[in-house]
Amino acid sequence: MTRVVYIEYSGNRIEADVAAGLSVMEGARVNNVAGIEAECGGSCSCSTCHVYVDPAWIDRLPAKLPMEEDILELAHEPDPALSRLSCQIEISDDLDGLTVRIPARQG
Repeated sequence: MTRVVYIEYSGNRIEADVAAGLSVMEGARVNNVAGIEAECGGSCSCSTCHVYVDPAWIDRLPAKLPMEEDILELAHEPDPALSRLSCQIEISDDLDGLTVRIPARQG
């Protein structure tokens, strides 16, 4: 299991164990993290799983694909450097300790 730190907009910090192969979004849903709506269920067709990746982790993630870039334009207050769709970040052992912040609201 990989430890993912979710910081809800309220400041509540949830440290959750997420199985490799799941997405950050799926880990949030399983662990009842507030603020990740995931309306499309992870198909990269909405922006309701938008998160801000901690700067220490952003360069460790695979690059955004063009589809993710396009969908992020629909997100509420996207940050060009830190915004990602949590459905597009697949958990692996290399991401142990990954920290993401959830925005005030979703797209």
